[in-house]
Amino acid sequence: MDELEFRRRADAAIEDLKKSLIRAEEDVAMEVEENAGALHISFDDPPGKFVITPNAPVQQIWISARVSSFKLDWSEQAQDFVLAKTGEHLKNLVARLIGEQLGETIQLG
Repeated sequence: MDELEFRRRADAAIEDLKKSLIRAEEDVAMEVEENAGALHISFDDPPGKFVITPNAPVQQIWISARVSSFKLDWSEQAQDFVLAKTGEHLKNLVARLIGEQLGETIQLG
């Protein structure tokens, strides 16, 4: 995949995730902001911040959350960005991480 195709796929995936997160803000104690193509998710209780950003040189979406980093690669089979270690798709991984941060189960539609 060339850089232009990566950017198109990453932008679409992050935009879709952002819409799901904004809908979830009504029920979940978090604040979602977009800044320069990256998503920032902030939590007050317990305090925390997640950053989700595309990394074009390595063609991955990176998530910094809960003192860890997660690097997702594009999967042709899944037609989504996937964490190789667990097989989780982008939205499922972010939902799990938010749930772990807040101590509750989160669904992102």
